[in-house]
Amino acid sequence: MCKRAVLLLFLLLSGIPARAEYHVDAISIDGPIGPAYAYFVPESIRQAQADHANALLITIDTPGGLDASMRTIVKAIENAKLPVISFIYPSGSRAASAGVFIAMASDVAAMAPGTNIGAAHPVTIGEKLGKEMETKVTNDAVAYIKSIALQKGRNAEWAGQAVSQSVSIPADQALRIHVVDFTASTVDQLLDEINGRTIHKASGVYILHTKNAVVHELPMNLREKILMVISDPNIAYIFMIIGMWGIFFELASPGAIFPGVIGALSLILAFVSFQTIPVNYAGVLLIILSIILFILEVKIVSHGMLAVGGILSFVLGSLLLFDTASASYNVSWTLIATAAILTALFFSVALGLALKVRLKKPQTGREGLIGKTAVVQEVTDGRIKVFLDGAYWDAHADDPTIKSGDKIVVETIESDMLLKVKKEV
Repeated sequence: MCKRAVLLLFLLLSGIPARAEYHVDAISIDGPIGPAYAYFVPESIRQAQADHANALLITIDTPGGLDASMRTIVKAIENAKLPVISFIYPSGSRAASAGVFIAMASDVAAMAPGTNIGAAHPVTIGEKLGKEMETKVTNDAVAYIKSIALQKGRNAEWAGQAVSQSVSIPADQALRIHVVDFTASTVDQLLDEINGRTIHKASGVYILHTKNAVVHELPMNLREKILMVISDPNIAYIFMIIGMWGIFFELASPGAIFPGVIGALSLILAFVSFQTIPVNYAGVLLIILSIILFILEVKIVSHGMLAVGGILSFVLGSLLLFDTASASYNVSWTLIATAAILTALFFSVALGLALKVRLKKPQTGREGLIGKTAVVQEVTDGRIKVFLDGAYWDAHADDPTIKSGDKIVVETIESDMLLKVKKEV
């Protein structure tokens, strides 16, 4: 023990570290890039800095996503006070659209065999741009990605083409034309290859000590997981539909309470989702209009025209709800079709039941007496007395031959206790 203590003291006094352990924090971008990742990636960078990690590794497999979220992530990477490594991994993954910008902004960019990068042409959300405005948006994106590529010493010409022409290339070609810095089959292989690399950033100069480094996975926290779920357009759409139906059932059956509570909560969650996803409120208004038309169909006899208008408004509103050319942020066609079919079936049944009730002959009250038969109790001076539904009624008839004991049928109710009858045939 004494010898080991003396040796340790000697190493400390000589300025030589007795033991140096390095670790790398790691996260994954797996899916569309939206508000959840715009929170998760910068927070992970802050955590990695606080953990004194040697670097942050981001594995990427994304079809793209929202421009605002991408720019937030790029800013966080560029201003990080540690090296950020992007790795398009595993085989079969891609970095498309917004994923290209993130890979380009990273201090080290790598790809696994069988992956691809590119197709970064910007898409618009919430409105259709004219040709001139679309050109401005594209030129802005080209300038942005070129500035990122030049800053990192990568192929700026190809980066511009990825935006303007939507070109996409595999890993081996990306390495050959210097779009990325390395290719590797595994995370461990990548960490071994980049070991010792010097990274120059605005915050300082960093040396990667990644060979045999321990990799710490940083999971999403509860808030980020919830945001990930509710920022999915399909989930937001489902919340909105449940909310609309809950409110409809509450209005159709006042006092039910449960549908109203569920509907209100679902609508609140839907509007929270709409705060995180660019939404076309024309689509929302069309869906609200469809619910109003459905309610009116139940209240007003329109022979199904209001219901047809409601279904058309519902489908059109669903299609316009998230108006984007990016498949990552569109409502699934299958979900829209399912919701529309269920809505049509429900109102077909509801309308049929409503018409059946309206056409059904009254069974109770004064109207329920019409068409009923009874036996004449007595006839006095043309005044007929009958016993019907537990009460004696006065009646008269156009037929003077009616006498006591005859069976009669009620034609109309002329006053509180006076019926008009006719002899049963």
